[in-house]
Amino acid sequence: MHPELQGPCAVPKGPNTQNFPMSTSWPEYLWIVRHGQSAGNVARDLAHEAGMSVIDIAERDMDVPLSALGKRQSSALATWFAAMPMELRPTSVMVSPYLRARQTAQILSDTGGLHPSAAQLLIDERLREKEFGILDRLTRAGIAQRYPEQAEARLRTGKFYHRPPGGESWCDVILRLRSVLDTISLHYSHPGSRVLIVAHQVVVLCLRYLIEHMTEQDILAIDSKADVANCSVTEYALASGSGAPGADATSLRLVRYNFVAPVENASAPVTSSPDASVAPR
Repeated sequence: MHPELQGPCAVPKGPNTQNFPMSTSWPEYLWIVRHGQSAGNVARDLAHEAGMSVIDIAERDMDVPLSALGKRQSSALATWFAAMPMELRPTSVMVSPYLRARQTAQILSDTGGLHPSAAQLLIDERLREKEFGILDRLTRAGIAQRYPEQAEARLRTGKFYHRPPGGESWCDVILRLRSVLDTISLHYSHPGSRVLIVAHQVVVLCLRYLIEHMTEQDILAIDSKADVANCSVTEYALASGSGAPGADATSLRLVRYNFVAPVENASAPVTSSPDASVAPR
């Protein structure tokens, strides 16, 4: 069991004083969920075990579906949400357009895990997986063989800032996620609103970076401890502000991170492998 998979698990805010509050209002609850295990997760594991350079997947990354286990994990998570009183369930769901995320969210909807007002899933391309450009589908060994200069550049620059040709850095993902948080603040911050985001591992981490005003070192330290588990829950609740000059009247408080009890309680195996395209996250 990963050390950070025993929720609730909170991490102190980073000391980054240059991250100013991005909004003055938030929903009452915000859940960020990584999709269930995908066929790409399975293919990636097989490629690494076999020492392959390329991950064998027929579909585009955005078309990779959930595995059979991923569907079980999603059903387990849906049961956990469905056990909540109706007045506590998600009222809005924002979803990555990638198939594995949409399937996870649809299972939550079909299994009764959402409030009736969340019947329509809101597909948002800003929540898509990090793009890997020329490194797409390559294992670490494949990158070292085909693009040794990129492997060296990533080691020198670090995953937070390294942008492969045609791809994105973590900073690029963070840039698009800033506007996601603005959208939530503007449209989903009314009394009683509860927002669920279903997306990807890097998106979960980058949203933590933004919401908790972290530094590069803060978020990479969290990332180094454990991968974000499939169908794990990261949860925030609305809390009163500190009253400090210039601070928000309200803020989001981390309740739990990488919480996998819903999956474990349903006796579904917990998985946390990066997606097939994520060898060089």
